[in-house]
Amino acid sequence: MKSHISNALSDFFFEYETPRQVLVRNRRVGVVCRIIQLGVLAYIIGWVFIYEKGYQSADTAVSSVFTKMKGVGYTSINGSERVWDVADYVFPSQGDASFVVMTNYIITEGQEMGTCPELHGKHNCSTNADCEGGSFKRTGHGQMTGVCVENKTCEVLAWCPVEDDHKIPDPPMLMSAENYTLFIKNSVTFPLFGVSRSNLVEDIDAAYISKCLHHPDDAPLCPIFKLGDIVKLSGFDFETIARVGGAIGIVVDWTCNFDVDVTHCKPQYNFHGLYGNAAETDKAKASVGYNFRYAKHYMDNKVQKRTLLKVFGIRFDIIVQSLARKFDIIPTLTAIGSGVGIFGVATVVCDLVLLYLLPKRAFYKNMKFKYTDTHVQDPDSEAGSTETEVSKVRVSYISYKK
Repeated sequence: MKSHISNALSDFFFEYETPRQVLVRNRRVGVVCRIIQLGVLAYIIGWVFIYEKGYQSADTAVSSVFTKMKGVGYTSINGSERVWDVADYVFPSQGDASFVVMTNYIITEGQEMGTCPELHGKHNCSTNADCEGGSFKRTGHGQMTGVCVENKTCEVLAWCPVEDDHKIPDPPMLMSAENYTLFIKNSVTFPLFGVSRSNLVEDIDAAYISKCLHHPDDAPLCPIFKLGDIVKLSGFDFETIARVGGAIGIVVDWTCNFDVDVTHCKPQYNFHGLYGNAAETDKAKASVGYNFRYAKHYMDNKVQKRTLLKVFGIRFDIIVQSLARKFDIIPTLTAIGSGVGIFGVATVVCDLVLLYLLPKRAFYKNMKFKYTDTHVQDPDSEAGSTETEVSKVRVSYISYKK
């Protein structure tokens, strides 16, 4: 037993195994092998290293966005003139990455809490029995009192007079919004590489910002945008989207290669229409455009009143996309190692062709496997005779040549 263990250890430490090569001179198999190897090589170089940048490590950024609107609007309704500034038409006013610019509205002034007839079409009636007191209707304006008034609608307890939003102003009340400007300030940090960048890059200073206006070709790095240009670049028509509202996405794209100087890491701006396409001509849609209601409360002769606005506007969502890359030896070695392993596919395919498809498959199988005679002592034999056992040893590597 001891000698067996010592022999096994000796074989393990002091012997070396190497595969046997068999050179197969077959044109078809040789061509198949080289074509597969070239395909694998093209995949490694073209896809893994050039397209997927397998030699680099990647990181995404932590970002912050700040916005500021500029511009003044003017309206004149029934001889009543009004100027609208940023505090009136931007919601919310804190300069978030997502905000709404009002472009149209329906105003209901002087509302106070009391009882008044419901709007026609909301809850019509012929008798008081049709108006269940104390109940609400989902599309109504208040709580029904149980009275059917003369205009054949139910009386409600609500903010009176109730809002009539059946007719949306056309053209939009604030078409001047097309000339408003939007300033975007964006900062990004790539923690893996310890790099921080701002969209106010090296070529942008206070003097440049005071006079520039973004243009995809002439001023691609200017962070000040005209709303009309944003809508146009997103593929929408301004008057159409301004009437009923919509949504536009502004994408700030940071795709950077830190194998070169960090000053080459600059943002690109893209604009995408999300909702409110002028091509959407289906008038039967359940909900068209983007709107919400906003109320301003005040006291008049000790009576609480409010001015209600149904706001139609363009919602802007500023989305930051980022991907930075830099050379790293670990992903490089990993990509090379996996590529070398894929080369084994050629051997597997050619083995299948040799051993199972070619007419001389029996001959090639004979050449691929080596058969040896092993003499085994028969313990039941008094003369200590031996019997022959044929064992098959697989050759693990074959070289194919045309």
